[in-house]
Amino acid sequence: MTEEEFAEFYTRSVHRLTGQLYVMTGDFHEAQDVVQEAFVRAWGRRGRLERDLGPEAWVRTVAWRLAVSRWRRVVRGQRAWSRRTDPPASDGPEPGMVDVGRALRRMPPRQRQCAALFYVCDLSVEQVAAETRLSTGTVKTHLSRARAKLADSLDRPSHSGESSEV
Repeated sequence: MTEEEFAEFYTRSVHRLTGQLYVMTGDFHEAQDVVQEAFVRAWGRRGRLERDLGPEAWVRTVAWRLAVSRWRRVVRGQRAWSRRTDPPASDGPEPGMVDVGRALRRMPPRQRQCAALFYVCDLSVEQVAAETRLSTGTVKTHLSRARAKLADSLDRPSHSGESSEV
């Protein structure tokens, strides 16, 4: 891929990839950071990108892996701080609203990744399996569990401090 082709590829896909990673991570600034870092890494291997799954899939996969690595560091840091003090209080969504971002963040990373690739990136189960290097059966399992968690969240909107009555 020449410099001009890479620049065109970047222009064509940076916003879409940032949006996709935003859905996967739940943090827009984090999505921007990991997508930019993935493009920097892609620049160094731009001659080989066309032979991979596809340049956009490669950048998305690298960005996702960067996000997971950062997430793990944050979780380790939070665990260390939680041993010293109480976690900060969160206001959360308004009563009666569904917090899709919170529902996605409650999913395990692989489940969230599969759901975002399938529903947001509009990839087929086979494409999700190829990009995540999981079997199609495993992808289907992750999607089924993600749908169940999202449906549960949609059926029971968040109410801060209220008990749920049926």
